[in-house]
Formats: sequence, C-alpha cells, structure tokens
Amino acid sequence: MRKILAAVSVVAMTGFVTGAHAVVNLTAETAAPTSAPGVSVVAFAEAAAKHNVADMQVTTGQTLTNSVQNVAEGKSDIAAAPFVLPFLMSRAVGPYAKLGKEKGAELTSNLAVLYTYRIACQGLYAYDSSSFPGYDGIKDATIFNGPPRGAALTNARDLVRLVTGLEEKKDYTGVQVNWGQAVKTIQDGSADAFVLPMSFPDGRMTAALSSGDMTIWSMPITAFNGEQFGKFTKRPGTVAVTLPINEMGWKSGVSIVSEDDNFRCPGTVGGEIVNTSMSFDTAKGLTKAFLDSLDDIKAKAPFMANSWHGETDIALTDMCGLNPLKYHPGAVAAWEEAGYSIPDCAK
Repeated sequence: MRKILAAVSVVAMTGFVTGAHAVVNLTAETAAPTSAPGVSVVAFAEAAAKHNVADMQVTTGQTLTNSVQNVAEGKSDIAAAPFVLPFLMSRAVGPYAKLGKEKGAELTSNLAVLYTYRIACQGLYAYDSSSFPGYDGIKDATIFNGPPRGAALTNARDLVRLVTGLEEKKDYTGVQVNWGQAVKTIQDGSADAFVLPMSFPDGRMTAALSSGDMTIWSMPITAFNGEQFGKFTKRPGTVAVTLPINEMGWKSGVSIVSEDDNFRCPGTVGGEIVNTSMSFDTAKGLTKAFLDSLDDIKAKAPFMANSWHGETDIALTDMCGLNPLKYHPGAVAAWEEAGYSIPDCAK
C-alpha cells in the first residue's frame, strides 16, 4: 500500500493525467524525480498515458539496484536501470552477491530494454566555502558518495580509485544516504566534498546552490586517457564522456576546474527495462509512445536535451558486448517502424 500511495503522490505533483482508454495498468520505479532517470520515467509515463497505451504508477526516489531486481522478479513492470546493474546481477557480484550465480543469471535473463539514455556522469564537487582542493584533497576527507547500495556508490568509489588510488574506509570516509536526503546531506556540512552522478546542469546541485557557490573538478587528462580507465569503460553501462564546458548548462554559481576547455567524466548509460514476459504489443506501444513524444521528453528538464534519448548507436547506448540485455522484440519493432536501425547484436 505504501508503494501505491507514493506513486499516486508523484502523479499528483507532476500533473500527470492518465488517458481515458489506457490499455494496461503498470508500475514503474525510478531514482530521484530531479535526476535523468526520474524525469525520464515520469515523462515516459505521461507519454504512455497521452497515447492511450498505459496508466503508470511511478515511484521515485528508489535505489535502482533494488528496482532492477524487482522487475526481474516480476514485482514491478518498469524500472530505470544503469546497465552495470544487470551485468553485476548476471554474475551475482557486488550488490547481488547473495543471489548466487545461477539465480543471478536466471533473473537477468528476465530483463529486456525499451530504450536507452545517459543517466549521468560521475564527478567530484564541493562548496567553495570549504576550500576543498580537488582530487588531491580526498585523502582523509569525508566524502558523500551516494546511497547505501547501488550503482552510484560503486561508480563513485571506482572514480576515486581510478584518479587517486585511494580506497574508502582505508584512505577516506564515505557517507551514504538515500537519494531523498541527498540535497540535505550536501548542504548540512556532514561531508567535505561529494562524488556523485551529475547531469548537465544537475538538479541536485541546482537545489544545493542556495547554500553557496560550488566548484566541479574534471577528471584529470592523464587518468582519463590511462589504461586503467580504458579498461573501466569496457564495463557495461560505462562510457568515456568529453563535454565542452560551455555546454554544461551552468549560468552562475558553479566553477569548473579542468586542464582545458572540456569536462571529462565516466558516463553511466542505462535505460528503461521491463520483464521479458511483457507482451509484444505492450512493449511496442510503450516504445512507440516514447518515440512519438521525444521532443516533449527532451524538453522536460534542462539536462534532458543532452541525455542521449532516442539514440541507437552502440557507442552511446552501450548495448552489445558485455551488456547481457537486449531490446524487447516489441521495442525493436517500434524502433524499426519509426525508421531507426537496431544492431543485430542488441536484438
């Protein structure tokens, strides 16, 4: 009951009006409503209702590690998913270690993709008032690095290790809270700096700027071009992102520290996933509604226009390779009927 009430409250806050003749009722889980996954799923729900495909009850503020497993187990219909999570589940490692390899592989085989996008880029930032020096200041510092369990926490620890060689607990103290408490934790002084997923511009940072100006540090070029980072980006759902600083979307209150005019970061790629048991017609209808509403979806937040919605190039989607997921057959039909090319390895 708590989940349904939360979903209804999200519907009310976003002004989501369901279609009068929606075909199916679905549940969806996503991250914070100000994040790329949060905005994406809520906008997707609106598109599905507008096109009379489905009424979606969306629950935001979820830890996506749990949401991915919920879809795999048939407890929820749709979830935002960083692609590293199904990969880890398939091997029963990291947050899914307790599943065991056989169960992890079985659950992963239940998952399929409707569409993809760049969820965020991992980065380091701090309030200017803290006089934090950047990556050189992480040693012995307290770092807010995500929720207690999830891809964001894993990615944050990896970024620090790749740039500095430092490990949490041994070399610095990590602070973890659920996404619903993220802005408060950024503002309350409990951490010296933050290693968190960011959009451009980022909703959490925008909210936290009321407490002071901030500085973001680009990943150093040497580490970005290094062999270790090259290997890291071969992990499903991780891509190397280079973005001109003047395209990051900040108007004021944020400074960028970089060795040139570009910001570099490890990008997290994922998408909206469903259970493979979803009918062909429902998956096709949902994907068509998404494609028919792309302009509206990209206009939902300042960062959505550069979040790679509507892309099928595997260099941006990170489908194929080590990614264990494929597009749902219904989704493939919708993409191809709309004139897009889906790589055979992703079908």
